[in-house]
Amino acid sequence: MDFVAGALGGVCGVAVGYPLDTVKVRIQTEPKYTGIWHCVRDTYRQERVRGFYRGLSLPVCTVSLVSSVSFGTYRHCLAHICRLRYGSAEAKPAKADITLSGCASGLVRVFLTSPTEVAKVRLQTQTQQRRPSASGPSTVPPLCPAPPAACPAPRYRGPLHCLASVAREEGLRGLYKGSSALMFRDGHSFATYFLSYAILCEWLTPAGLSRPDVLGVLVAGGCAGALAWAVATPMDVIKSRLQADGQGQQRYRGLLHCVVTSVREEGPRVLFKGLALNCCRAFPVNMVVFVTYEAVLRLTRDLFT
Repeated sequence: MDFVAGALGGVCGVAVGYPLDTVKVRIQTEPKYTGIWHCVRDTYRQERVRGFYRGLSLPVCTVSLVSSVSFGTYRHCLAHICRLRYGSAEAKPAKADITLSGCASGLVRVFLTSPTEVAKVRLQTQTQQRRPSASGPSTVPPLCPAPPAACPAPRYRGPLHCLASVAREEGLRGLYKGSSALMFRDGHSFATYFLSYAILCEWLTPAGLSRPDVLGVLVAGGCAGALAWAVATPMDVIKSRLQADGQGQQRYRGLLHCVVTSVREEGPRVLFKGLALNCCRAFPVNMVVFVTYEAVLRLTRDLFT
């Protein structure tokens, strides 16, 4: 049931956090934006509300599988470690056990998420200019009115077209562009994620009970998500830049070259672009993820016991 609960929690989380994820990706990949509100205003002015949901359909279709694998891998890995170390899967795990299981969960999901991350990032960074309106009324009609300027058609028509185009133009390597940065990001961030959630749940559990109440789960989940993204943001910036790099002339030769070039051109602060937005987005998203996850597990325990 961990797989089912993780799938439902992941879908609910995506529904809550996707618009801010679009803003985060654009801030990280497009230097023209000076801050969060500048990006929000510019996106809304050029693309309206639809611009915040570019590339949403693919994550919604795949997030249930990815989240299911993440939570299921974590639980099964933790159970195996406890069985090997303590002789029982139900034994209380040490913090090192939780950290190792969380890291394994993050690494496993990379193989599933990399192609969808490539499509998501390219669709999110693919802006569509709105047709400009006239600056003011004209008293004298022109003798030969100029035809309206045509808006350039977007390169990718949707997630599946994006994946097919990347595979055709860049091969299988294109679908896994930035996967090294993704592994560095998800490995230690998911270790932080599950460890901080376990510690906070322990702190927030009332005396005499084995689990925290709903409010405790909300607080622990939100804080765990914010902490995980705090440590993940530097590699998330590099990952987004590597994955967006295929849309024009390629600037980066690999992970290290991207890090060095980005820091040299924009300073060390570039590695923390979108940090505040990541943490603000992660708090409500992971509140929803964990409260859904725990509710499904509790419901199934009540039904089958």
